[in-house]
Amino acid sequence: MTKLVTYDTTLRDGAQTEGVSFSLDDKLLIARRLDLLGIDYIEGGFPQSNAKDEAFFRELKHQPLNHARVTAFGMTRRAGTRASDDAGLAALVAGETPACALVGKSWDFHVTGALRVSLDENLKMIAESVGYLKSRGREVLFDAEHFFDGHKANPDYAMRCLQAAAEAGADWLVLCDTNGGTLPQDIEAAVREVRSRFSVPAGIHTHNDTSLAVAASLAAVAGGATQIQGTINGLGERCGNADLCACIANLQLKLGYDLLPAEHLRRLTETSRFVYEIANLNLVPNQPYVGTSAFAHKGGMHASAMARDTRSYEHVTPDLVGNTRRILISELAGASNVALKARKFNVQDDKALMARLRDRVQQMESEGYQFEAAEASFEMLLRREIGQQTRFFDLDNYHVNIYKDNGDQPVTVATVKISINGRSEHHVAEGDGPVNALDAALRKALLGDYPNLSQMHLADYKVRVINSQAATAARVRVTIESKDQDEHWGSVGVSENIIDASWQALTDSIEYKLLKDREAAGKK
Repeated sequence: MTKLVTYDTTLRDGAQTEGVSFSLDDKLLIARRLDLLGIDYIEGGFPQSNAKDEAFFRELKHQPLNHARVTAFGMTRRAGTRASDDAGLAALVAGETPACALVGKSWDFHVTGALRVSLDENLKMIAESVGYLKSRGREVLFDAEHFFDGHKANPDYAMRCLQAAAEAGADWLVLCDTNGGTLPQDIEAAVREVRSRFSVPAGIHTHNDTSLAVAASLAAVAGGATQIQGTINGLGERCGNADLCACIANLQLKLGYDLLPAEHLRRLTETSRFVYEIANLNLVPNQPYVGTSAFAHKGGMHASAMARDTRSYEHVTPDLVGNTRRILISELAGASNVALKARKFNVQDDKALMARLRDRVQQMESEGYQFEAAEASFEMLLRREIGQQTRFFDLDNYHVNIYKDNGDQPVTVATVKISINGRSEHHVAEGDGPVNALDAALRKALLGDYPNLSQMHLADYKVRVINSQAATAARVRVTIESKDQDEHWGSVGVSENIIDASWQALTDSIEYKLLKDREAAGKK
């Protein structure tokens, strides 16, 4: 298998995503997770631009990574300044990283328009900057910014920029589609030309402005590139960078290249979700390979075929990338969907029960329930229907009070009274709103018996009006997403009363957590 090199720029390019701001601790956590995944180069940031990036490199100098080469990002020297006197290059050297990514202009339009220097001066800036970093013992990756636009407009000059870097000792020539507008076939042709002219290995760095960043990266490999740059989940400015998750999976599983050990490839999904969590972004369900819907099957015909052979509707096995198969339950589901979900209870051969469950699901969905994103609620429903429900607690009553003084924020107080094994627990809690207050009061009542609930957190809360023509008497559907250290799960409730709908979803979520913990403990 041909070896390809992986280069991650989540901490630099990915940090330029609108709405994303990594703290120093965030960056260190992500770097260590990328190292665990097996990424070869991790670009940590731009040390001249801010103190946080400087601190990041200092921390990793004292506690180095196990595998990845930490890389600092910077620019060629300023016009009219000697490389040895340039503050940006000095910051790269001071970072003491083994590798430096040095970005330089390769499009004549940018040289004369943005830098406002002569074409010859830009070539000197490239050569002298690369040479200076090499003299200080650094591995140098020359990022030819806007290379493909430059190659289209003035191919001779774009190649001269690469030649200046190569002759000065650059270890990599990284070809950048900075505007993200170059088509894959043009990427491949340009990379082939570069590889025919230079012995220095080539890398590819693409942006996703035409939704082709992954395809363009694969085309570059076909043209001879051996380093793949991107970000986890395709984070990045504007439309983002190439999604390294899809690049790695496609190149390794579809094209047979060697990027990660198989056991590391199985960490791809958890790495994707870890980065989403640290970046405080919602998961993208339909993200290829690593999304929660990537191996989800909803139609009854699909589920029936999947029961016979998973190759029917899956192009790879989900566990290769650490993902899981999901059979969705909805009004489109046939008995096959329900039977597949019921396998864990060994009742899937009871056709009458399966049909009854299917009819029950369809009836509830007609009333406004939706189980696609609420598998915890479906499992609770299934257990009730087959008589395998475990009662961890019973509700005696709850009530919620909201009061507000003139000029003050409203205060919500919830009271919950439940029975646990015949014992009454009665607790009161304040919250930011009625659901938060109910959750807090219920946890107070349960934590003494079920301390693992402290590991469970509310990840998302959504409300949707179902029959809006009923105005203020309309039914609402509440969907809650919860998580612990192992997984995410969803639950749902429907009622004309938003508090009652929330209670349904909340208790299903808690019962699911208690059930899975009990079953996990029983397997040990």
